[in-house]
Amino acid sequence: MTREFDAVLFDLDGVLVDSEALAEAVWMRTLAEHGLPLAVNEFSHLAVGQTFANVLLRLQDLHGWTASDAFLPILEERFNAAFDTLSAIDNARETLEGLKRAGIPFAVASNSERGRLHLKLRTAGLSTLVGEHAYDPSWVGGRGKPLPDLYVFAAQRLGVDIRRCVVVEDSAPGATAGIRAGAAVYGLLAAGHVHPDGEAQLRLVGAARVLWSHRELQGALGLNPPV
Repeated sequence: MTREFDAVLFDLDGVLVDSEALAEAVWMRTLAEHGLPLAVNEFSHLAVGQTFANVLLRLQDLHGWTASDAFLPILEERFNAAFDTLSAIDNARETLEGLKRAGIPFAVASNSERGRLHLKLRTAGLSTLVGEHAYDPSWVGGRGKPLPDLYVFAAQRLGVDIRRCVVVEDSAPGATAGIRAGAAVYGLLAAGHVHPDGEAQLRLVGAARVLWSHRELQGALGLNPPV
């Protein structure tokens, strides 16, 4: 059977690791302490799938709020502490192992800062499987999602045509990046913190499929279970 793709490119947060609720709690606590209390739903809509820089820009545009010199160091310290107890999403490891067995290359392309990206992978027990193919916006001059650069770069590093890749995303900005890059995008809403309109947003930007678990994703990718 001929596959319709040559590689799989994964987002990290909400796709392989269950980090969204932890990150949101850190952001909201720190913002409130620095003069900007926000409702959970309001923060989720402006922040999901975005880089730090884009979140700060949107907070400035929407609320006229600018981060003080102390804000980012506190946020960074709290993120690092929060992600020290991070778990992989159910059956995410099995998805990566299935791709390895099938000889299908894969990479992680995340808006996370490089140090936190690797911290999350280590803490969730996925570092060895992903290996060197974990990429953040610093590899492409800081041009994170929803720009396509990061996914195009990850495909190049794997030695495959981005048009022959499946991108797995949980957010509209990430899915938009994959579609702009020319990949097929599968939405995956398997994390513990799924936004109520997540499916509608993914379909609106053009996701080819929306799946609800790694078991479903494994089926969609044609991965055989271990013997």
